[in-house]
Amino acid sequence: MLSELRVAVVSFLVGVVFMVTAANLFLRISSFGDFLTWTALSSVPVFLSCAIFHKSFQVALRASGLGCAAAIGSFLWFSRLFPTFHPFGAYMCILSFFHWSEYVITAITSPRTLSIDSFLLNHSKAYWIAASASWLEFALEAWLIPGLKSEVICWIGVLICTVGEILRKGAMLTARSNFTHLISTRKRNDHELVTHGLYSLFRHPSYVGWFWWSIGTQIALVNPLCVVAYAVVSWRFFNERIYDEELYLINFFRDDYVHYQQRVPVGLPFIEGFKPEFSAP
Repeated sequence: MLSELRVAVVSFLVGVVFMVTAANLFLRISSFGDFLTWTALSSVPVFLSCAIFHKSFQVALRASGLGCAAAIGSFLWFSRLFPTFHPFGAYMCILSFFHWSEYVITAITSPRTLSIDSFLLNHSKAYWIAASASWLEFALEAWLIPGLKSEVICWIGVLICTVGEILRKGAMLTARSNFTHLISTRKRNDHELVTHGLYSLFRHPSYVGWFWWSIGTQIALVNPLCVVAYAVVSWRFFNERIYDEELYLINFFRDDYVHYQQRVPVGLPFIEGFKPEFSAP
């Protein structure tokens, strides 16, 4: 899977570098029309990446597209033309990097499970419905009450997302091939119980990271309604997922996992996971 990793990295960089170069050399973006023209140029690096890496078309398409989105987000974030949209630019950078890095880290740590789904762009309908709701809230508030979109609050959200990313990617790097995006229902011969590093602090550090990352995205957007909604929905999702996952983990590792449960907390507020009826001595 080294070739897939290379395609993802190079295609992402092609998207970023081309868009940044176009903004600085070919265009002098001074109006909304210039911005739309520049954005339309994102099709060029996507086409180039797909042409160069035609054997890995699907990876190149997604990675270069995410690179372009990150570049566009960077412009919105720091441009003086659209100050109200600074938070949305930050959000675009955060979201693009998250999905791209999910694929890259999976390619590094668990090539056996690597697939096009590792970008998590097709995570679920609920995920994109939630994302669309956040875009709608941002657009309405930016139009009706633009003063609400505080730069300070946005940066707090960026900081929370950064911490969440570090936790999640750190967990993936620590667990390596033992980490999967889907709950494992069968124990592989090489499946090990990871209890060191971040896993000595939280039983589910990747979920802790993703939980706070998801809330951080809405703080970065300064979306007061979606901050609450994301917190509630994310908590319910992880409460159910951790319960189901720990049921299998106890079946895989028996007393070893029960002892681990007794020593280390889940890491998310008011979530206990699956508690077996028996207690390990």
